[in-house]
Amino acid sequence: MNLQQWYLQYKHRKANAKKPETIGEHLIAWVKTIVWALTVVTIVNGLALASFTVPTGSMERTVMAGDYLFVNKAIFGPSTPQIIPFLNIPLPYFKLPAIVNPKQGDVIVFVFPGNRDQVKADNFEYYLKRCVAVAGDTLQLINQKVYVNGKEFTMPEHAQFLTASPAQRLREAEESRYQTFPPGRQFTRDNWGPMRIPAKGDVIKLDQSNILEWSTFIRREGHNVDIGRLLIDGQPATSYTVERDYVFGMGDNRDNSLDSRFWGFIPKESVVGTPMMVYWSWPVESRKTVTVRRPDGMYEIHSVPTSFSEKLAGIRWNRLFTIIH
Repeated sequence: MNLQQWYLQYKHRKANAKKPETIGEHLIAWVKTIVWALTVVTIVNGLALASFTVPTGSMERTVMAGDYLFVNKAIFGPSTPQIIPFLNIPLPYFKLPAIVNPKQGDVIVFVFPGNRDQVKADNFEYYLKRCVAVAGDTLQLINQKVYVNGKEFTMPEHAQFLTASPAQRLREAEESRYQTFPPGRQFTRDNWGPMRIPAKGDVIKLDQSNILEWSTFIRREGHNVDIGRLLIDGQPATSYTVERDYVFGMGDNRDNSLDSRFWGFIPKESVVGTPMMVYWSWPVESRKTVTVRRPDGMYEIHSVPTSFSEKLAGIRWNRLFTIIH
């Protein structure tokens, strides 16, 4: 049977199909339509194009919190669906080979690997950052400037630092010393590294002086680590061979970004795409303070979410159709 014959038979079956008459039949037809639509959206969302909502300001002014983006998922390797759309329920997935690999300077969307000391994130979430280094690169921040393989990485067009006095900046940087990745190194937000971005096949020498900083990394690759006895999967270990390639992501809003400086390297296979264009933009869900008078004449202060009409009034028309780069 060729395609034309199949299509003619399909049209004939559709034309002669019994139309729903009872409430039950209408309900079944409605459910079938919804299931079919969800299936199509799920497949497209996994293979080619997805929508991503920017939840935070870590990449401002490149993208804004409340921007809705179209994400190209085919370029870094399409995959079977990773989540059920609208429900955000994660699914086991298989990733196909990438057309190209993420490179320095790309804005990337990826599956969040978890906080610094977590083997796995509490919830399945997509994050958005700029790739500043890839597997095999050596990265270092010196007084806020980023150097990759000894060469300064040019600040992106819309990147920014928060306005702060030298004393405030120094205090905030010192406070970050015990929050940054990896634990024990005491890097700061403004002075980080040098460290090599792990590449598949790299051999990391291990001993009691550095096992703590590498333990979560090794666990994320699927192994058990006994820090006290220096065991990996129950066997004595003096080295570890890296099993995947990684990239390093940073926010363009450098002082207001929790990124690889704080929670570690991003597996290349977790990079799902790159944003292309803003198709909608309005303020993220926020709350405001209102004062309410009680029947007894006293006043109460309440925190309430902004209304839909207020969000409509805040539509950022100048952001629509902005190309992301």
